[in-house]
Amino acid sequence: MTHDDRSDLSRLIATTLQILIEWIPSHPPDLPHDESIGTRSPPMRQVMDLAARVAPSDATVLITGESGVGKERLARWLHRALRRADGPFVAVNCGAFADTLLESELFGHVRGAFTGASQDRVGVFEEAHGGTLLLDEIGDIPPAMQVKLLRVIQERELRRVGENKVRPVDVRLIAATNRNLEQEVSQQRFREDLYYRLRVIDLHIPPLRERPEDLRNLAYEFLTQAVKRLRRPLIGYAPAALDRVLHYAWPGNIRELEHAIERACAVAAGPRVEVEDLPTPVRHAPLAGEDILEARPLRVREREHVLAVLARHNGNRRAAAAELRISLSTLKRRLRRRGR
Repeated sequence: MTHDDRSDLSRLIATTLQILIEWIPSHPPDLPHDESIGTRSPPMRQVMDLAARVAPSDATVLITGESGVGKERLARWLHRALRRADGPFVAVNCGAFADTLLESELFGHVRGAFTGASQDRVGVFEEAHGGTLLLDEIGDIPPAMQVKLLRVIQERELRRVGENKVRPVDVRLIAATNRNLEQEVSQQRFREDLYYRLRVIDLHIPPLRERPEDLRNLAYEFLTQAVKRLRRPLIGYAPAALDRVLHYAWPGNIRELEHAIERACAVAAGPRVEVEDLPTPVRHAPLAGEDILEARPLRVREREHVLAVLARHNGNRRAAAAELRISLSTLKRRLRRRGR
């Protein structure tokens, strides 16, 4: 290699590195395909931008949002994006255990600690040592348990039920809930000191109905996953089926969408998902302009129609304005009135 060749190569490498340096800060990383929660919409891009900035730290994170919006998916992404990625990821639903069993589930117990404790058991805090612990449905923890949890978080040590030995724990703690913890605190159902311990970083995931720009991508992503998992030779959606998917409100959020697409993939007889392959509520989802919508307020129908058209064009406002036969400035004004 000549001196000139080496100089050209050095300049190419330097230019490439500069491009990468300039590009990385302004583009929050996308979620892994197997754990995506949608990042095309402005609200989710804000969430992911903050998540990307706090991921490398050990700061405690509180993830809030309606049931099914993807709180555990975001928690898993945070785990995989930080230095603890090689450690365990442990998730526990705090609302799934009776009050008497939750302490044992979290902190473990020793043999003979209570009736039925026939052997020592490690709790989820110790299981997650060196990694990440997700306490899902944290708002369901009873008051007595909140006190014990607060101590463990503050001291980074615990005692198994039935023993006096103190055990250190090293975990990145993530809590999640679909409850309004601020309201729970004001009504004295959740400890204020624990709330602020958990809410070092607050990530709120908006419901799917508030981010229609994410629907199309998620629908195709879940279809790709289902095709691979079920080994079905599907190549996409029939236009009418995709319209139903994009117009349905998805009250169960991402979880409902994923299950609906998997169901459609399983029963589809042709190369594409058809309307009849979708679950009944989605099949009967009214499209803008249908008579069933007439009973709803005009402003609601107008808003849903505008958002649906915008989603159909992947958030491209110019294309959406053309379909709506209004100017781009008019569309922007309407979206501003709706906080978009």
